[in-house]
Amino acid sequence: MQEITHFVEKTTNAIADSYRLKILLTLSQKGEMYCGEVQQLIGLSQSTCSHHVSILIESELVASKKEGKFHKISLNRENFKKLSAFFQELS
Repeated sequence: MQEITHFVEKTTNAIADSYRLKILLTLSQKGEMYCGEVQQLIGLSQSTCSHHVSILIESELVASKKEGKFHKISLNRENFKKLSAFFQELS
């Protein structure tokens, strides 16, 4: 029980930001993006963009893989299913 409540708290805190929500919604449509694309999408500085992406990665809602010098991010769909199942239990 404590594990799931910690997971839900961490993930909902990550979602509760308009920039991060926009990143997640775009990832759900595109599948994956490079961090530079995310910066163009949200129109913030590179360091602020990295901060938002890091929060999403730490929440385990987003996965990151390095391709050469660049990082590509994508949704961790298994964790979205886990989060969805939690909310389904509440309904």
